[in-house]
Amino acid sequence: MGNSEPFIREDVKSLLKLLEEAGGPALSEMTLDEARASYVAIHAMADRPARELAVIQDLTCPGPGGEIPLRLYDARESREPGPVIVFFHGGGYVIGDLETHHNLCTEIAAQMDLPVVAVDYRRAPEHPFPASVDDCEAAARWIASNPEALSRTATGIVTIGDSAGGNATIVVTQQLSANPADVPVVLQVPIFPLASDAVGSTSIEEFAEGFILTKDAIEFFDLAYQPVRGDPRAFPILSDHAGTPPTVLATASLDPIRDSGRDYGAALAAAGVDHVFLEMKGLTHSFTNLRQAVPSAQVDLERIFAAMKLMLGRA
Repeated sequence: MGNSEPFIREDVKSLLKLLEEAGGPALSEMTLDEARASYVAIHAMADRPARELAVIQDLTCPGPGGEIPLRLYDARESREPGPVIVFFHGGGYVIGDLETHHNLCTEIAAQMDLPVVAVDYRRAPEHPFPASVDDCEAAARWIASNPEALSRTATGIVTIGDSAGGNATIVVTQQLSANPADVPVVLQVPIFPLASDAVGSTSIEEFAEGFILTKDAIEFFDLAYQPVRGDPRAFPILSDHAGTPPTVLATASLDPIRDSGRDYGAALAAAGVDHVFLEMKGLTHSFTNLRQAVPSAQVDLERIFAAMKLMLGRA
């Protein structure tokens, strides 16, 4: 784009103006509890209401650090064996939880007509890298092999997540490719993921502030999570991409970590991996959870679902 102004949708402009006028401290200036509460608050304000579903059930599974809370979503009371979607929430591995992404998970379950299991992994700074991804992997393996606990038999796993959860999506898929679970990952769906190190990228400088996710917040998360540079479980771009399952990859054009997602798309293309790459023009990071405030983002979420259906039909 050079030095020209980036394209920003009208509904995005309205939200950004609202947030700018509201002011408030930066994430790095808040206590951990305040940062977590602010993330719950913005999603409560900006996201569409949760869908009514036949099943919303809290469960747990064993993990490396104790029981991992899970939440099962299904539009149907019971169903035939089929794919199960495993959802990993965003929030920099620091501030998200089952509540911040509850509305989104109901939307995925309703629109995909598949069971969704959301994973409440351990968070940093209490539990730095690799605790979060270890929990995500353990949960995916458990979901693959415990049909009686879910009352649903998984024939395959669909990994999906946003932001940090997009990072977890790729990492878990890679771990399950290297060391298979009871059923394969049939599709992975990283949404505005961190795949390569965002530090030093063009997008992190271009969208450093004023576009929901800030450079300051990224540094705050990085400091808390303490990812090991050079470890593919921190930066999955470093892994071998041959043999990656079908992928739906989504980025946002106004996202400071946009280039990290683009890097991953390029790596998949270079490895000949079957994938759909969608860059949502004029949208920011977190658009999946801002669908009330940014109504046009609902259409983009539905484009992701359409691509998922396409790739699952192929898988």
